[in-house]
Amino acid sequence: MAKVSSEALGNEPIGKLLIKQAVPASIGVLVMSLNVLVDTVFVGQWIGVIAIAAINIVLPVSFFIAALGMSVGIGGASIISRALGASHYEKALKTFGNQITLVLLLTTSIVALGLYYVDDIILLFGGKGAIFEPAKVYYKIVLYGIPMLAFSMLGNNVIRAEGKPKFAMYAMMIPSVGNLLLDYIFINLLDYGMAGAAWATTLSYGCSFGYMLWFFSSKQSELKISFAHLGLDRPIVKEIAALGFVTLARQAVVSVTYLFMNNILFNLGGASSVTAYAIVGRMLMFALFPVLGVTQGFLPIAGFNYGAENFDRVRKSINIAIKYAAILASFIFVVLMLFPEAITRVFTSDVEVLNETPMAMRWVFAATPIIALQLIGAAYFQAIGKAKPALFLTLTRQGFFFIPLILILPQFYGELGVWVSFPIADVLSTLVTGYFLNREIRKNLIPKTV
Repeated sequence: MAKVSSEALGNEPIGKLLIKQAVPASIGVLVMSLNVLVDTVFVGQWIGVIAIAAINIVLPVSFFIAALGMSVGIGGASIISRALGASHYEKALKTFGNQITLVLLLTTSIVALGLYYVDDIILLFGGKGAIFEPAKVYYKIVLYGIPMLAFSMLGNNVIRAEGKPKFAMYAMMIPSVGNLLLDYIFINLLDYGMAGAAWATTLSYGCSFGYMLWFFSSKQSELKISFAHLGLDRPIVKEIAALGFVTLARQAVVSVTYLFMNNILFNLGGASSVTAYAIVGRMLMFALFPVLGVTQGFLPIAGFNYGAENFDRVRKSINIAIKYAAILASFIFVVLMLFPEAITRVFTSDVEVLNETPMAMRWVFAATPIIALQLIGAAYFQAIGKAKPALFLTLTRQGFFFIPLILILPQFYGELGVWVSFPIADVLSTLVTGYFLNREIRKNLIPKTV
């Protein structure tokens, strides 16, 4: 078989390769985050602050369903990267086919359940009072587009596993740009309100899905599957599930976190506190885009070279990825500490929200400079196919530390207890990740001797 472009993952200098992988990934995350950010600005300015809170109620549900596609995508991409590194091309094809079948079965089933229990789900996630009706309108429309988003998340990770970061970047940019244009048309020009915001989001997912169909049917992709590859293979499904469950568990914990946060903040401060969290949450998605880009760029490099048993290159990729991500995270920290008031005014002119959000933002991002180690460390274990430590480290921050903290600290410190839980969880989870990553490097990443 002809030499595939993915082999550059095992040949190019690590620093240059990481930049080549991370820059497109960062741009893709940036545009996708800007989409969420500007969408929130549009909704807040053209519909109102209640609309921001309503969308925040729906986010954990839509994120969880989309995470099914992402989890199958990342789990399968780990297998594909290592298979390509070991020249097992048929396994890579079979894995991709199994990913498609799994996402189709999972997302359609969960969307059906989500529509059946719509009222209960919205109430469960904090959609109370004036927030309930706009949240329901948004939820019902967006849910129809979530399977297309799930397939896009799947495809994006597979494209990156092939060693084609620019195409993965385009896959993230298309729905984001489309959503902003459709937002302007449906909300501002046609005045469709929450329904307009929802339809803009759903149709943008359709654009992304269309791009995926084009890419994998064109000559750009090396993974040309046949109908036979769609049949589920038990060992491959088991490995996808084990690795993908790491991502799914992380998103499930995020959804549970939203559930607790929305309800706790609504009880402590009402809709304005929920809106403050919605704004801070958007900044968590947006501001960290370069750090997340480095993490995504790191995954295929680590997976490919681990599969090829180039352990020296794996060690170098870990060190360089942490270094780059830490520098970027420190810059983000400085900006957010200096300008939280100006950032909040971009979203709303509501006095209560303006008073509350800057303080919350400073606390939430207080430990940002150290998160690089936690993100890269957890990603490493997933990239090399070690599901158990990857799952443990993924759940450490929010599952083991953050959720218990937000259940305990607000009883003593009120809303302040909610916000200070963020940096405490960051510090504790980084210490745990550093310990396990250092042990793994010393024990298993021993360079080969000639």
